Parts: sequence; C-alpha cells; structure tokens
Amino acid sequence: MPELPEVETVRRELEKRVKGFTITAAHDLHPRALKPESIAPLKSINGAKIFDVKRRGKFLWFVLDRPQVLVAHLGMSGQFLIPKKNQPQPKHVRAKFDLSKNFKNKELLFNDQRTFGWVSVEQTVDGIPSSAQHIAKDPFDPFFDRDETINKFAKRKIRIKTALLNQEIMSGVGNIYADETLWRAKVHPEVSTADLTKKKLGLIIDFATEVMDEAIAKNGTSFDDAYKNVNGESGRFEESLAAYGRTDEPCPRCGTPIRRITFGARSSHFCPHCQRKTG
Repeated sequence: MPELPEVETVRRELEKRVKGFTITAAHDLHPRALKPESIAPLKSINGAKIFDVKRRGKFLWFVLDRPQVLVAHLGMSGQFLIPKKNQPQPKHVRAKFDLSKNFKNKELLFNDQRTFGWVSVEQTVDGIPSSAQHIAKDPFDPFFDRDETINKFAKRKIRIKTALLNQEIMSGVGNIYADETLWRAKVHPEVSTADLTKKKLGLIIDFATEVMDEAIAKNGTSFDDAYKNVNGESGRFEESLAAYGRTDEPCPRCGTPIRRITFGARSSHFCPHCQRKTG
C-alpha cells in the first residue's frame, strides 16, 4: 500500500503537472471508483480549475475554484498517471480527467488494479476534506505537534508497531516505514508504548520523519507495478531498506539474520539482536 512517501511523491508531481489546469470533463469508469460517501458525481467538477494539490497522511486532494475538493486515496494499488503521446493506455483505468490550460490538453488517469482506491467529491472543514477529518497530522505538516504526539503514544499502552500504524495518532506511516523506523530506533515491534520513555518515543517520531524524508527523496518504495509516480517511474527506496522484506538477510548493523513475525493481519521485520524485546 502506498504510504506517505509515495503519496507525497505523487502529490508533488501532480502539483507540478496539473496545477492551473481546468478539468474540462471528469469520467467515472468503474462502479467502485467513486467513494459511496461522495457528495456529488465526478461530472459535478467539470469546468473546475485546479488551484493546488494537498495531502494529509495518505490522503491527497485537489483544491478547486469552488467550495468542493476532489479527494483521492490510492488504496493498495491506485495510481495517477499522465500518459505520453502514443503510449498504450494502462489496463485498469477507473476514472479519467480531461485537462486543459492555454490550449494545451492532457489526460489524468486514475488507474487501480485492485480497486481499493477511490476518488470523491467532498466539502472541507478548516481546509481538510470530510474523509480525512479523523486523520492526525503527519510529521511534515507545519502544524505537527511533536510533544502532543509523544503524549498520545504514551497514553495508548499498546504495542509500538500498532501505535505507529494508527493514523489517528500520527498519520502517514504504514508497514514498510514502521519496520524501518523501529530498526533505526533499535526497538522491538511488540514492545508496549507504556514501557518506552518519552525521550525514546520522541526518537521514534524523529526516525520515522527521517526515514520517510529519505524515501521521498528517492520517490518512495516500489516492489512491483502497484506503485508508480505520475510520470510512470518507480520508486528507488527499496534499495535502502534495512529490515522490511529482508527476511533471513543479514542486519546491515550487526549481521544477525532479519526475522519476520506475524503481527495481526500484517508482518513485522526486525533484527532479533539489535531490537531485543527485553534486556
């Protein structure tokens, strides 16, 4: 699933490529493309000009010249693509947006093989779409409060990996970057937040910010064709992963084989030497 670095990479590319364009026609091409809670059909934004592209956690939205915004969540395999001329169309286009600016036309496609992603027309409250109201600020938000987030982690008394994945405490971190964060912090994924000092919780937040910032610089992480940037390029951060997806490979820090354990419906990768549960 695309996490903050992947969504931010997409947001930056969309901002560069579609800001200032007008949506001349929006096409809903699949029954699951439009979120059921959308307040209007996609065609309702025909004629809207794109003022900006914003993000909170894994949600992104197009700011339009009207009160409504166009929100998108990439789900497991959602992609925004701008195909080049004479390039074959992607196989799983769920929505299409015809764009125009100064007699220049282009197509923006929402491609989603697994159909867990969606787009939605929504109202905003304090600039945040209705579907993202419950989502906490992420570390790249200018109003992110590090001390407040530390206190939220400390009060939960749950496993730190679970806490990192909770988008209502701090948004943006998914399975990949949670494993990488905890590897850098030398913290076992099953350790309770109640057993971590506020200083250690702060370091975990800092490492999460650091690893996601590095991932953004490499356009995110791609293991297959499920994630691609708007220009069709894959991310390169998988080359820098220390723990995630490296079962039985040597820990880059100490050489101990990386272990994988099941964690609810997910898996966790960690170094049993560097990230000891006790002691």
